[in-house]
Amino acid sequence: MGEFLSTALSFPTVIFSFLLVVVVGYWLVVITGLFELDDDASWLGLGGVPAGITLSVLIAVAWLLCLIGSQFLGASFGGLLIAVPFAAAGGAWLATRGLLVPLRRLFPDGDRHSRGDFVGQMCVIRTGSATHDFGQAEVTAADGSSAVVQVRTTGQDRLARGDKALIFEYDADGEFFWVMPYESEL
Repeated sequence: MGEFLSTALSFPTVIFSFLLVVVVGYWLVVITGLFELDDDASWLGLGGVPAGITLSVLIAVAWLLCLIGSQFLGASFGGLLIAVPFAAAGGAWLATRGLLVPLRRLFPDGDRHSRGDFVGQMCVIRTGSATHDFGQAEVTAADGSSAVVQVRTTGQDRLARGDKALIFEYDADGEFFWVMPYESEL
């Protein structure tokens, strides 16, 4: 145990040991609810997973590689110890890229909204009327926010201001929603 602590607290491993203590402190703060997991580390080429997780894995792997490199090179090649943190950081980056591949499936892009999210929603006509070539309606998203969108009807349907309509399709070329009269049953 003494040799382990000596290696972990000596150069060059001490650099990553300090960062590992910071990571443990970060996770203690996250557990208490003061911070939330958000953003990602795409600036490092490691996107798709929250930055806290990415950086924690990166630092833990770098610490482990630095510990192994220090132990291996310390006895025979003491002069090469200066290269160990750089090699550990590079190896950790490569290993983290590989480790994040299965984790990305656990963090889908759930916050990204698209116009297609409105399909199947009820809307209220806000212009004087909505026809096959003109109209606007107000639709409420799942999060409670509302938007005024361009709408068109099919065939001879003509909706007046205040009428309820059902959005059944989005036309990406025309950038409008197809709607039909909506009659709710109580």
